[in-house]
Amino acid sequence: MKIATVLGARPQFIKASVVSQAFAQAGLEEVIIHTGQHFDAKMSDIFFQDLDLPQPHHHLEIHSLNHGAMTGRMMERLEELLIADRPDWICVYGDTNSTLAGALVGAKLQIPIAHVEAGLRSYNRGMPEEINRVVTDHLSALLFAPTPLAVDCLQQEGISAGVHLVGDVMMDTVCRYREKAKTGSFILEHLNLETQPFYLVTIHRPANTDRRDRLEAILQSLTQLDHPVVFPLHPRTRGRIEAMDLTDYLAHPALRMTSPASYLDMLKLQATCQAVITDSGGVQKEAYMLRRPCFTLRQETEWRETIDSGWNQLVEPEDLPQKIRNFIPPVQWDSLYGEGNASGKIAEILLGG
Repeated sequence: MKIATVLGARPQFIKASVVSQAFAQAGLEEVIIHTGQHFDAKMSDIFFQDLDLPQPHHHLEIHSLNHGAMTGRMMERLEELLIADRPDWICVYGDTNSTLAGALVGAKLQIPIAHVEAGLRSYNRGMPEEINRVVTDHLSALLFAPTPLAVDCLQQEGISAGVHLVGDVMMDTVCRYREKAKTGSFILEHLNLETQPFYLVTIHRPANTDRRDRLEAILQSLTQLDHPVVFPLHPRTRGRIEAMDLTDYLAHPALRMTSPASYLDMLKLQATCQAVITDSGGVQKEAYMLRRPCFTLRQETEWRETIDSGWNQLVEPEDLPQKIRNFIPPVQWDSLYGEGNASGKIAEILLGG
């Protein structure tokens, strides 16, 4: 059985690392197609190195375009490759333009689609990711849901055939690599934070970076926290800071601005920080998996179980310092995302399909 895996962005490389290993162990042939959506070496190449992800068989090098142009060009190139390779399945991850392009081409070529991380809903159609995940779910033959809530969301939309509750493959990666991160990452030494408490921040979404007043409010609130702030800068965020003449914050003594972090470095930072501040979906989950408080600079989240558990809070920038000061960690922590064996279940189900 041949599976074409379509990847393009940092979170997908992380998820695919464990699933690709499970495919190989199950004897499934995999052809990896990298769309190029994330093209910076620290947002792409380093994950193939750190996580033993096989090198892509095809690299489309499509990036830095508006949503429509990017998705359209991806579809054009993917169609050529998939007609030539004719896989038995197309595997897509999450909710990026690469995900949508792979799903649309697969549907038109009548190649069945397997969607890893199916059923997530923020119910904010203003987010491009929400459109991508909804469309992909409705086109998929196999839907690998990470949580019972994701299964419920699919059922509410009339999707029940092909739905499998397998757990979250990011739990697999955390379980597999956190020990390696303890000894293989030297990020704390590099930042002189071996014994000092700190906060970890990731910000990249357009809602937080495309308006100067919003981005400045976030940066200002970070300077008011009681510990240093480690801030691995997404290339998009750095570009907005520079374009909006907010570059004074790049050298602010309270902010440790760094280049994008490797996965092992991020695991080390997340596991040892006082709290995580983010607008990323995946980072919210990883914070929970590592039992770190999380403060999400959004008005909604697709990972609602982290909110219900008390480990995650939705906050506005101006409220952030007080929310952090007043936070009391919950006593209870449940394994919301499985036991770290989701990738094996996915391979087994595909092999049976």
